Amino acid sequence: MPLVSTGELVSAAQARGHGIAAFNVITLEHAEAIATGAERAGAPAVLQISENAVKFHGGRLAPVAAAAAAVARASTAPLALHLDHVESVELLHRAHETGFGSVMFDASKLGYEENVRATAAAVAWGRDHGIWIEAELGKVGGKEGEAPLDAHAPGVRTDPDEAAAYVAATGVDALAVAVGSSHAMTERTAALDHELIARLRDAVPVPLVLHGSSGVPDNEIRRAVASSGMVKVNVGTALNTAFTAAVRAHLAEHTTGVDPRKYLAPGREAMAATVAGFLALMG
Repeated sequence: MPLVSTGELVSAAQARGHGIAAFNVITLEHAEAIATGAERAGAPAVLQISENAVKFHGGRLAPVAAAAAAVARASTAPLALHLDHVESVELLHRAHETGFGSVMFDASKLGYEENVRATAAAVAWGRDHGIWIEAELGKVGGKEGEAPLDAHAPGVRTDPDEAAAYVAATGVDALAVAVGSSHAMTERTAALDHELIARLRDAVPVPLVLHGSSGVPDNEIRRAVASSGMVKVNVGTALNTAFTAAVRAHLAEHTTGVDPRKYLAPGREAMAATVAGFLALMG
């Protein structure tokens, strides 16, 4: 099936009052698992490659992007390709030449005014190149290399009035907001501020994005999507948790095995089941 744009999938989900799940790709097995899980669920999904994943692949974007795109095109599920948490302007500018229809440009570490300027420039570039741009306002903690951050600490969560002004000033197509989740959580114990999500939904004219969804319980995700207005739901760590547990279990049982296919297969299957489970929450 041809690649679908992230913007198209997000708009369709929002029109139906549903969500669209976006899953992080690190290896070929991740991409294959996402496609398999989406096919089983009969649902669309987004394959997203982060700047950190690009660094893992030696800074080479094209090979991992080509592999993910090839898997997506071979799938029977509608799948999009998204470049995630991009801080490098140089990497942003490589998006359109490597098949991406969307980018999450992350200037959230900057002060508000600097964030606005950098993001507005990214959006202007995106408009010129047909790239849908997501940005972040607030502090969704847990990112690699950052100090631990309490998702409920004062000043962390996204302010609705500031979010409305930010969207107007930057022209972004979607906004990731801090509402109680955190990146890299391995236990699903996050409590979302649903009242804040609803206020953000009413204040902001673009779709809302939930980062750090791996740590959010099923009922919290369902509620955030169905009643609060969260549209794009990002999942990364949950795939890695499932993959690693399956690989560990296989190697513990087969202590003399050396063929990576023997343990990558159950790891990939565990990720596919995780993908299908999250997609079932989208409505």
